[in-house]
Amino acid sequence: MAALRLLFSGLRLGAIAGRSGGARIVPARKDCALCFSTSPRHQAKFYTDAVEAVKDIPHDATVLMGGFGICGIPENLIGALLKTQVKGLTVVSNTVGLDDFGLGLLLATKQIRRIICSYVGENALCENQYLAGELELELTPQGTLAERIRAGGAGVPAFYTSTGYGTLVQEGGAPIRYYDDGHLAVISKPREVREFHGHHYLLEEAIKGDFALVKGWKADHSGNVIFRKSARNFNVPMCKAAETTVVEVEEIVEVGSFPPEDIHVPSIYVDRLIKGEKYEKRIERLAVRQEGAGKHTSEDNLRTRIIKRAALEFEDGMYANLGIGIPLLASNFISPNMTVHLQSENGILGLGPFPVQSEVDADLINAGKQTVTVLPGASFFSSDESFAMIRGGHLGLTMLGGMQVSKYGDLANWMIPGKKVKGMGGAMDLVSSPKTRVVVTMEHCSKANEPKIVDKCTMPLTGKRCVNRIITERAVFNVHPKRGLTLIELWEGLTVDDIKKSTGCAFTVSPDLKPMQQITM
Repeated sequence: MAALRLLFSGLRLGAIAGRSGGARIVPARKDCALCFSTSPRHQAKFYTDAVEAVKDIPHDATVLMGGFGICGIPENLIGALLKTQVKGLTVVSNTVGLDDFGLGLLLATKQIRRIICSYVGENALCENQYLAGELELELTPQGTLAERIRAGGAGVPAFYTSTGYGTLVQEGGAPIRYYDDGHLAVISKPREVREFHGHHYLLEEAIKGDFALVKGWKADHSGNVIFRKSARNFNVPMCKAAETTVVEVEEIVEVGSFPPEDIHVPSIYVDRLIKGEKYEKRIERLAVRQEGAGKHTSEDNLRTRIIKRAALEFEDGMYANLGIGIPLLASNFISPNMTVHLQSENGILGLGPFPVQSEVDADLINAGKQTVTVLPGASFFSSDESFAMIRGGHLGLTMLGGMQVSKYGDLANWMIPGKKVKGMGGAMDLVSSPKTRVVVTMEHCSKANEPKIVDKCTMPLTGKRCVNRIITERAVFNVHPKRGLTLIELWEGLTVDDIKKSTGCAFTVSPDLKPMQQITM
């Protein structure tokens, strides 16, 4: 403020001098610019040894760990924690890595006491420690996790979100820690609920860390950081939500090497920087297409039948998010005369097909951790930005799989009690906006030949009264949150009675019942 007053006084005096005597205003001397600092403030401290950069992380600290799966993880800083042997860590991370890579390495040495994440995935080590009572595991919807971290960095203590209403997240009681005899020791707490504009929202508290360990692509000597492709993910919000942020990058460049408008994280958020010694950049799920191979198969089976019907849900110009499996495969049948913008929760808009071998890039994956490509006009962004699009209702369509759907549109697709729990990932967020149409693709019955369309879901819910349409290999239903199911299409050769026998609830039949449609290419 003093500098502004000084500047204003100088301008005013110059103007007065100009009016008295008619003298012209003399341009400011070049050295006047020295009144304002033009030199970058070197806030970030640079390290050459990763252990030195993290050696003051104490036992029982809360550490935010960037990355999505094993894409964009701070490999060298994780290796440094192994050497410091710090114990009792609470780690906040979207996923828990693999048994022998990423966070799995810290689990193997039992340096982690508690994990807050959205998805466990295939990490058997994490599951075994959790069930044995050696590890606390707090599962949180992926978008809620990203927003809790973003809020922590923005000084917002809590916020309301529609994600998780009517589920275990809202009700509480989800197991966080077991005793070694299998009994529950710690369970999740219920959330406060409020109603805004006729919709229900949960109160979620912000997350802040003592330290954040982040992986960037490049940093300049001022401490500004940029990320590469989908490796941005959770790294960006985590940079801003810790008392001390440590960033490892692949390259440190001179100030001015990248334009100011290209900077993803400004230096104000970065406390320590190190150039990583080496990077394995392991790929979790390599997915490739053969050179010259066709986009899809003509094989006529039950799965393909669902896929070909699901592809009819796409509309020209639509923005859509497709779950792994049948929904994603339906994108292979999008007409070349139609443009559909595919969004991925880990921060991509404009997904393309799987790469050929020569295009494989460890920094470019989809939400299922599969290698992908992007189309011209695509964009990359952080996880908190991605879920702002999702919760904000900016997507026209969400298509995902299901384990059960109730007659009023409740969805269960993330947990089978008594069996392996992988986590809800981003599914709860994807079905949370009433503006986004939700289509569920699944087989009509389970492997045990039990109906998956039921009067009431017996599995933990992903979302309450959120499904708009169900597509199975036998039929297509419209779903209304109050009136229930309406059968609108039927596979050739089946009767309405056949559908009644294989469906676990009542439904009405459309007066305009049609044969089940299939896209033709």
